[in-house]
Amino acid sequence: MEAVSHALGAWGNPSSVHSYGRAARRIVEDSRRHVGGLAGVDPAAVVFTSGGTEANNLALRGCGRARILVSAIEHLSVLEAANNIELIPVDENGVVDLKALQATLGDGGDTVVSVMLANNETGVIQPVSRAAALAHEAGALFHCDAVQGAGRLKLDFSTLGADLMTLSAHKIGGPKGAGALIAADHVQLGAINRGGGQERGRRSGTENVPGIAGFGAAAEQASAEVASAGNLAALRDRLEERVLAEIPGARIVGAGAARLPNTSCIALPGISAETQIMALDLAGFAVSAGSACSSGKVKPSHVLAAMGFDNDIAACAIRVSLGAGNSEADIEGFVAAYRDFAKRAGATAA
Repeated sequence: MEAVSHALGAWGNPSSVHSYGRAARRIVEDSRRHVGGLAGVDPAAVVFTSGGTEANNLALRGCGRARILVSAIEHLSVLEAANNIELIPVDENGVVDLKALQATLGDGGDTVVSVMLANNETGVIQPVSRAAALAHEAGALFHCDAVQGAGRLKLDFSTLGADLMTLSAHKIGGPKGAGALIAADHVQLGAINRGGGQERGRRSGTENVPGIAGFGAAAEQASAEVASAGNLAALRDRLEERVLAEIPGARIVGAGAARLPNTSCIALPGISAETQIMALDLAGFAVSAGSACSSGKVKPSHVLAAMGFDNDIAACAIRVSLGAGNSEADIEGFVAAYRDFAKRAGATAA
């Protein structure tokens, strides 16, 4: 908030050469350095965008590859980025099937593969570096949507093996409406927003200086605090243990795979996700179903469907996310509210 407030006073256009423009440009470039630090890349690799959705579209549509292979659990901004998307299946835990990826790739010379770092609904961490190696062996480019994992997992662009990587400010405590695409030097990225030549010709449009400033501050903080993010896993595990013990029929989705420390996907068969969300909201707990970007459009999760769950489960799952400010008391309060609601709603053991 302090960074955004300060940047609001830098009213110059960062593309202008006068002193006011140069002041705005310094804010943008300082932020670029912090975002680059979060991803482990040179600042020149950072292309600022309006958020993760634009960055995903820029990656998949701007890389110039005719064929696009993506995992079936990707965010809709990947799944709907183009008309020629081909899906790679996942297993029952929501982990991308690498054998299927390898078989589908074939001669991948004109292909881009997109596999997210961690799923936004289940928290399941994907074998990104292995998927990237398969893509490169076939001559394909590799894109990773790292929006959900940033700030919770240590990012290293080169270690992951990505050619392109998406980040979003609001997932790490920054302002909404700011994001970035990390692009390796060898990627010839064609702009999908044209007309001004900003961001080294990769994304036209006057930079959102306050949003970028907030993104930079959040990235700097996330880089410093990522090592402690794993502490949330103990709270998450406690929450899941209590839910399974006290709420008949509840099940944890993706529990058989490595997951982000702050994310739990809980299915309560027979009770719609929308009903659960509203009841918990009235009790003071904000949870979501599917992607929060689809708010107001609660529908069965395509992620759970891809994992093989039928509609009775996919339409009855909520996502519970924890943050640094949460405590054991929050877990106790949530479980009590969820248990009381489940009793009123008539939840029964499966």
